[in-house]
Amino acid sequence: MRLPSLLGPTAADSTSIFRLPLILLALISSSCALNFDPLPSPNLDLSQLGRVGLAGDFSAISLYQYLQQNENGYNTNGSSSILARTPNGGFATLASSDASIRTMCTFVMQNGMMAGVIVGGNFTSLNGTEAQAIALFDPSTSKVTPLTGVTGKVSALLCDQKTNTVYVGGDFKGANSTNAIAWVGGDGWTNLPFAGFNGPVTSIQKLPNGNIVFGGTFDGLGNTTSPQQRDQQIINLSSATISASLTSSSTGFNDPKNIICKTTGQDGAGNTWLLADGQPGYWSAHFNFGFQPSKLRLWNTQQDGRGTKEFRFTALPDGGIMNLTYTDPATGRNATCDARCPLSATTAFQDFRFVNQVGMGAFRLDISSWYGSGGGLNGIQLFQDDIYVFAINDLNEPTCAGLDFPSTATTTGPWVVRPSQQSGSEFLFASLTPQESANNSVSVVFKPDIRQSGNYTVTVFTPGCIQDVSCISRGRVNITGIMATSSATKPFQTEIFQTNSYDKYDEVYRGFVDANSPSFRPTVSITPSSGQPDGLNLVVQKVRFELNSPAGGLNGLYEYNPNLASVQANFGNSEVIKAGTDLGHGAHITSLAVQDNITYVAGNFTSNNSTNILAIENGKATTLAGGGLNAAVSALFFNSSILYVGGNFTNTATANTPGLNNVAAFSIIDKQWQPLGAGVDGRVHSIVPLAFNVTSNSTEAVISITGSFSQILAFGGSPAFAVDGFAIWIPSRKTWLQNINTPVASINGQLVATVDLPNGTTLYAGSLSSQGLSASGAISLPITGNLQINKLPFQLLQQPSQRTGIRRRALAPRNPAGIVTGLFYNVSNRNITVLGGHFAANATDGSTINNLLFINGSNSDQVTGPSSGLSVDSTFQALKVQDDILYAGGNVTGKINNAPVNGLVLYDLVRASFVATQPPAFSGPNVVVNSISIRPNTGDVYVAGSFDSAGALSCPSLCIFTSSASQWNSPGLGLTGSVSTITWASNDRLVVSGNLTIDGSVTYVATYDANARTWTPYPGANTLPGPVTVLTPATSDASEFWVAGSGTNGSPFLAKRDDSTWVSVGDSLGKDTIIRGLQIMSLSAPHADNALVDPNQILLVTGQLSLPNFGNASAALFDGTSFTPFILSTAAGNLPGSLSQIFTEKQDFFESSERHLATGFVVLAALGAALGLLFLLVLVGFFADRWRRKREGYIAAPAEVYDIKENNIERIPPSDLFGSLGRQGARGGPGGAPMI
Repeated sequence: MRLPSLLGPTAADSTSIFRLPLILLALISSSCALNFDPLPSPNLDLSQLGRVGLAGDFSAISLYQYLQQNENGYNTNGSSSILARTPNGGFATLASSDASIRTMCTFVMQNGMMAGVIVGGNFTSLNGTEAQAIALFDPSTSKVTPLTGVTGKVSALLCDQKTNTVYVGGDFKGANSTNAIAWVGGDGWTNLPFAGFNGPVTSIQKLPNGNIVFGGTFDGLGNTTSPQQRDQQIINLSSATISASLTSSSTGFNDPKNIICKTTGQDGAGNTWLLADGQPGYWSAHFNFGFQPSKLRLWNTQQDGRGTKEFRFTALPDGGIMNLTYTDPATGRNATCDARCPLSATTAFQDFRFVNQVGMGAFRLDISSWYGSGGGLNGIQLFQDDIYVFAINDLNEPTCAGLDFPSTATTTGPWVVRPSQQSGSEFLFASLTPQESANNSVSVVFKPDIRQSGNYTVTVFTPGCIQDVSCISRGRVNITGIMATSSATKPFQTEIFQTNSYDKYDEVYRGFVDANSPSFRPTVSITPSSGQPDGLNLVVQKVRFELNSPAGGLNGLYEYNPNLASVQANFGNSEVIKAGTDLGHGAHITSLAVQDNITYVAGNFTSNNSTNILAIENGKATTLAGGGLNAAVSALFFNSSILYVGGNFTNTATANTPGLNNVAAFSIIDKQWQPLGAGVDGRVHSIVPLAFNVTSNSTEAVISITGSFSQILAFGGSPAFAVDGFAIWIPSRKTWLQNINTPVASINGQLVATVDLPNGTTLYAGSLSSQGLSASGAISLPITGNLQINKLPFQLLQQPSQRTGIRRRALAPRNPAGIVTGLFYNVSNRNITVLGGHFAANATDGSTINNLLFINGSNSDQVTGPSSGLSVDSTFQALKVQDDILYAGGNVTGKINNAPVNGLVLYDLVRASFVATQPPAFSGPNVVVNSISIRPNTGDVYVAGSFDSAGALSCPSLCIFTSSASQWNSPGLGLTGSVSTITWASNDRLVVSGNLTIDGSVTYVATYDANARTWTPYPGANTLPGPVTVLTPATSDASEFWVAGSGTNGSPFLAKRDDSTWVSVGDSLGKDTIIRGLQIMSLSAPHADNALVDPNQILLVTGQLSLPNFGNASAALFDGTSFTPFILSTAAGNLPGSLSQIFTEKQDFFESSERHLATGFVVLAALGAALGLLFLLVLVGFFADRWRRKREGYIAAPAEVYDIKENNIERIPPSDLFGSLGRQGARGGPGGAPMI
């Protein structure tokens, strides 16, 4: 069992642990340089592809350019990290904690040496190193040095270079101080002259005169007050393991347990424990919990003239002999003892008080001298000041003590006892089922033994998760309490995280508590919080009730003069203290800010003239405009002449400045309040400055706010925006970041603190998810110049449930959402980008577009959508264009011109409307179109997916639409199942993948001979781990290809068909990987030769990828031997992003710009081909189509014939044939395209 360090130092450590040598500080690098490792270019050659786009489900996206980048979302388990900016504007994690970081300061010594960054919070570990509440961090190495000796929570820090001192404030104990202490360079922990405060400290600032101001919730100093009633709880000895040495052999007197729960002092067998005659010995107790005794009570024996004369009390396991005080029965005077404490032979019992408050888990009474023939005892009791209630009832106050209302705990649910291991005591553990998590059937209810009404601090203790290997499955607990019968004391409720690595405690209540009575008992209940994932584990250990000290002349503010060795008795000499005492009783100061000679004080308080915020200027308190603010203030931050204020207010106290919703700005020049837009819809907890690239040319100072809000409120002409507790205000634009219509980075999460290092680097504390570009659903890549991500000119609407509620599709890779597919349409000066998926977006005219979107580059990037008729629940998964007609397939339903559609719609891109008469709808249990392909040199459109028929024509899984005849045709018999991908290997051979059955045989890849109309399973395809969801050619003739999918065991697979064998890449991808797209890409520089990927090519893998030794990525490049992250993205709702596929204007994936004809030859060849074939094409086209159809024997569907175009004379305009002959080549002109 680990001793209760949370309760204080052990006897052996009580002085030494508070003085750490300067050598620890000297280990910190003076340079503090942060190094970010750039990554080499991927050397992609995009020059042959025309425009390049990537589609997916994301709201922010980045190229992977630095080793420190990742795709992680921000933490929601209460933990924080120390962060720094990467050169491309993202945030990299330098060190992570197991709970929140609340404050930081840069500790520069008097000699100019950078000692490091002091980090404070309620964590128990930082960067994997055990560190309770405070640590020293080296930014250059990320090394953490624990500042051992403080237990609790650190909320405020002030690093003072002039005095070589770090002032520390919070809710903690350390040395002989509470809630405030100092770390002095070279000396370590040093008690302040006033020994802290009787309540928490939340803010510390230095005044221009060198004095230090503390703000918080306290009304007295730490060295001037003590509890009104001590020794309130009896420590349970009956549950301890009792042992003794050299015990008497006399029957009835040889059991050391005889003296437990014996308070009458009666001698006799069964009541008395005796040592052997003339022998020293000991009596020892070992506990399953830790404690901090305040008083020892002993009943001496007088059995046969025997008795204990002298003893000593040793704390175990440290072996420290405790100093005790007692009242001498003979003289009535107070006396002290340690190794030889006298015990009277005549008094009924004798009390001994402990001089030092020391934590222990066992003790031993050594009896060194005795009365008569030998020593012995009739009874023993231990007391402590604070009141504890353990979740395990056996550890609570003993039932034999005869108490009216002993501390008890009541449990419901599957609780089991876990050993203490590294914790302060045994604790309860529960592994919950989903039903138990949801129906509140699991709880622990604590009832303390409160004997005196008064103001208490209630603290919940949580065992660390490392000792029982439960960190991954820990979550949140809901804590409620009823403290008093009066309506003035309302029940409380709060939540805490249990993801701490090591033991911690959280203050959950501070206020009045009624004493026990027959009609009322205070209670604290712990239950699992709602909305947590399955497999949740809970732990519950104990609750402490600590009686607060009475008032000591303060009220939330204290001014300390470091030049004075002792505390001034007259508080009235300080205007700061006087400003506090002028406030209403119980002032709660949350934040202090100092600029020039003005000190701003904010929190939750009232006075005659000021509410929740005031200024102290020229030695007196002054009221701000409007009398302050109408509710509590949580945060202050100065930026030049503007004081930014956050809290849960809505206006000034006099309600004369609307728009101050939870955040506001106060000008110290004109002394007036200014709104930030219209504010946000919930409380702001922290305000942190950022340097942000608002334009492409420079950065500027912006203001980030973090809190419990979900919306930026509308103001002026700017709409409201949904957010998740984080927002950025742009002072130069006087607006929020969301209203800036320029490409900007994406940042989400929480920021709570920031510090500047001497070298100009800024560190941040919080938990962030950041990517280089805020863009949703689709982006483009440049075909020339430096590789970068460009935003397309459209904006998706945020849909929180975007990844749920979409009905499952056959072979769709786990319900794709967002933008699933896209294409570029560039014909006859029409430049249109088409995007399909499951989404909602804003049209240029302000209307809402669902699931199919057009960006008209020929018309100022106008964004439009199709006319109504389709269900908003539709999802488009495949797009293809044939003769200006867009074939759009997927999980698509609705009605067009009152005719039902299912799986496929046709859209006229010239007229910007649905084709009047749609093809007969597909039918089947779960209709979805996954892939569409045009047969080369024909007008036949092959449509594949999961369906049974098209209209009345049976064509399971694949059907052929002949546009010239306007009808469906069957490819023949033999295929059933679901098709995921189709691609042409030649003019007549189609490669098909999915979960297929060919003539009764299961396979995952097959080929179709379009001339013979026969199906053939691909050799060995049935040996793949599972159905193939993605397929792409590995060569230009598709003689080799790559496939991916999910095995029958749920694990992903990626394999290549190479010559006559299937070659798997092995377990190179994590089990959570979802591969949505594959594409071979050309390179401008070769990679090392290997058997899988040509040196001049690389495989682009898109989806939601889990890469071992890295984490999540949305796209990766595979060179045949290893995966390299390529693109990182995140989605709305703090989810990982994903990419579905790459789409390009041209399909020349197997052509490199290094292997091409000169531009002149290209033009000549094209001109000759056009002149030579023009008339042949026109003349032969009609007859060839008729002859082919007759030879292949297509079966016409009994469907209505319709015209795709009203006027087929315009099918081949002369401008389409000759209009481009005088234009530059695909590479943009002579000289070739630069490589990427």
